[in-house]
Amino acid sequence: MSKKRSIFEDVSNDTPKQDTPKGGLIDQGRSGARLGVSIWLLILFALVAVMIVVGGLTRLTDSGLSITEWDLVKGAIPPTNDYAWAMAFDKYKNSPEYTLQNTGMMLEEFKNIFWWEWGHRQLGRFVGLVWAVGFIFFAVTKRIPKGWAPRLLFIGFLGGLQGAIGWWMVSSGLTGRMVDVASYRLAIHLGLAFVILCSIAWLIWLLRRKEAELLQARRQADTMLSRLGKVLLVLAIAQVLLGALVAGIDAGRGYIDWPMMNGEFLPSESFDYTPFWTNFFENPALVQFNHRMLGYIVFLVSIWVWFKSRASALRSVKQAFDWVLVAVFGQIVLGIGTVLYAAPWHIAIVHQIGAIFVIILMLRACFVSTYPKAQSL
Repeated sequence: MSKKRSIFEDVSNDTPKQDTPKGGLIDQGRSGARLGVSIWLLILFALVAVMIVVGGLTRLTDSGLSITEWDLVKGAIPPTNDYAWAMAFDKYKNSPEYTLQNTGMMLEEFKNIFWWEWGHRQLGRFVGLVWAVGFIFFAVTKRIPKGWAPRLLFIGFLGGLQGAIGWWMVSSGLTGRMVDVASYRLAIHLGLAFVILCSIAWLIWLLRRKEAELLQARRQADTMLSRLGKVLLVLAIAQVLLGALVAGIDAGRGYIDWPMMNGEFLPSESFDYTPFWTNFFENPALVQFNHRMLGYIVFLVSIWVWFKSRASALRSVKQAFDWVLVAVFGQIVLGIGTVLYAAPWHIAIVHQIGAIFVIILMLRACFVSTYPKAQSL
C-alpha cells in the first residue's frame, strides 16, 4: 500500500528525472570537430588562393624556368652563398630559355626570377605541410567527422598530384627550343588548382551546417537553378583554362584592340599553324579569339541564369546570383582592360584574382541553390 501524502507536501524531489532532449540521431557520433576541421580547411583555402596568385606572378615575370631541378627536401633550401648562387645560375645557363632568350643575363637579374619560382615551390611545400599536420592531428585525436576521412584524404591526394603536374609542366620548358612551359600543361596545372580550391570551399560550407540541417535543406533545393549554376560554373572553368593558354604563349600581348583583333573579327592568321589542331593551343590569334568568345558566352549565360533566379522564392539564392552577375561583368571589364594595355603584369594578375572570385561566387550560388537555408524564404 502506498504511503498517504498531504495535499500540501512538496513532491518535487520525488519526481522522476527526465533526460535533457537531445538532437536527432543523424548528428550523434557524426559531428566530430566540424568547426575545427572547417577552420583548418579555411586556412588551406586561403593558402591555395595565394598559391594561384603567386603562380600567376611567377608566369607573368617569366620566372618559372629559373630552377631546373626538382628536389622536395634539398630544394627547400635556397642558395646561401656566392658559390651556391653561381652553381644555380650555371644550371640555368644550360636551359633553352637562357641560351635562346636571356643570353647575357646578369646574376642579380637571375636572382630576381629565382626568388619568384623558389617562393612558389616553397609555398606549395607549406600547403602540403599544413594539410598533413592538420589531417594527422584530427585523425589521431579522433575528431574527424564520421565519413569525412576519405574526403579530406582526397584533398591531400589532389595536392600531391598538383606538385607532380607542376614539375611535369616545368620540365616541358627545359628541352629543345622551348623558352616557356607548354601552354596546355600550364592550363592543366591551373585548372587543377581551381578544382582543389573549389573542393575545399564546398567542404567548408558543408561542415558549417549540421547533417540534419543539410538533409532538410536538400529537400528544399531549387533543382533547376542548381543545375544552371553548375553549367555556368563549367563554362567559367573552361574560360580559366583558355586564359591559361593565353598566358602560356603571351597571346594577350599581340592583339591589343577591342572589340576587333588587329582590325578583324577573326584574325586571318588564326589557322596558319600545322598540324591544324595546334592552332587551338599555340596560335596566339586563335587562342585569344577563343578566350574572348567564351568570355562573351559566359557573360550572356550569366545574364540568362540571373533572370531565371528572379523566380526563386529564396532571397539568399537571388542574392547569390546577383553577386555572380556583378563578378562576371567586372571580370569582362578587367579582361578588356588587360587586352587594351597589352597585359602588363599588375593588370593581368588582378584579372586572375578576378577569376578566383568569379569561380567561388558561382560555386557558392550552386551550394545555396542545393542547400538553401530555411530562414531565406
